Amino acid sequence: MGTRYQKSEELLQRAEQSIPLGSQTFSKSRTALPYGVSPYFLERGRGSRVWDVDGNEYIDFVNALLCVSLGYGDPEVDAAVQEQMKSGVIFSLPHRLEMEVAESLIEIIPCAESVRFAKNGSDATSGAIRLARAYTGREHVAVCGYHGWQDWYIGSTARNLGVPQCVRDLTHTFVYNDIQSLECILEAHQGKVAAVIMEPMNVQWPREGYLEAVARVARQHGALLIFDETITGFRFSLGGAQELFGVTPDLATFGKGLANGYPLSAVVGRREIMKLMEEIFFSGTFGGETISLAAARAVLHKLRTQPLLQHMHHLGKHLLEQLQLVIDQHDASHIFSLSGHPAWSFLNIRDTEGASMWQVKTFLMQEMHARGILTLGTHNISAAHSEEDIDRLLAAYRQVIPAVVEGVASKNLAQKIEGRVLEPLFRVR
Repeated sequence: MGTRYQKSEELLQRAEQSIPLGSQTFSKSRTALPYGVSPYFLERGRGSRVWDVDGNEYIDFVNALLCVSLGYGDPEVDAAVQEQMKSGVIFSLPHRLEMEVAESLIEIIPCAESVRFAKNGSDATSGAIRLARAYTGREHVAVCGYHGWQDWYIGSTARNLGVPQCVRDLTHTFVYNDIQSLECILEAHQGKVAAVIMEPMNVQWPREGYLEAVARVARQHGALLIFDETITGFRFSLGGAQELFGVTPDLATFGKGLANGYPLSAVVGRREIMKLMEEIFFSGTFGGETISLAAARAVLHKLRTQPLLQHMHHLGKHLLEQLQLVIDQHDASHIFSLSGHPAWSFLNIRDTEGASMWQVKTFLMQEMHARGILTLGTHNISAAHSEEDIDRLLAAYRQVIPAVVEGVASKNLAQKIEGRVLEPLFRVR
């Protein structure tokens, strides 16, 4: 394996001279991919496959951190983008695409009566929080899940370096599926919480009645309910997790999956709240950039007219069922467990007496990458994945999981690791 990633590693060394960590995104850097057994630079993608700079081919189960939902180089999306490029990318005044895509989102998303666009999920969640604070006249926020890099959220995590203490003191984290943890925050800061913002689902399914309870408790305390659907939107259901679970928030944010990898996010919600967008300052030069909007229009059309989500859910369900059989067959449940939605599922790893979870994850990624599977430990399904892709993923697991079990039992897994063991970053879910 010494030369499998040679060019990637050479480029990483060069990139780190000009870019901190050599990447614009933590989850694409050496903090997330073990050095020596991972690719660091991809050259191209097509459908469900990507190729790294060393020429290695992979079935991609990362999909640009869930942005690529239809597959790389989707022909209809690319055609829409190429057609729009003939007219222009950004203009001195609004373009009709802004209105047309906003109208589509209002038709699709239960809570959407008005829409504003941005570029990243962090933009959208920060805009929603500012909106909620303006609407309620309050400053505190209750959070559950991952909501981006901005001060108001990241100050509540271990990655709070550079965030003023006065900002950190306004954000309070509650536990998913534990309504009492939210109630404690709302009662401790009675009349001061502007918003309850949460991923409606990530690793765990909501317990029966949980999301309904969150909505009820938040509104009893005068706080707005915001669903961060940056990932769940256009993936769990056409109208997002709010449609799937039948719970309508006051505001919601969308991003990944909206434009199949083109940069676009959105804040949507009740008209009376969104009207305050005219009073707060939420504005960006590229919010109305037409290439991403053309891509989004094509994505939404495909999702509305073709059974793509059903296909993704079918593949993901088959994967989870078969992978659980592999775990059971090799008595590996003390190391591995499965969770999440079929379209975005997790292979969870536990510390054991024979190896730490970070050693297990490093070895797992080492072996999966060597077998042509690009993974970060999740299964991010796209519409371009095929049954053959899932079978190849399962075939790799059938080889790697028993190797992990043997290494843990023999307490020699560390000796089988050929690169640097991953280190904890920070937990957000």
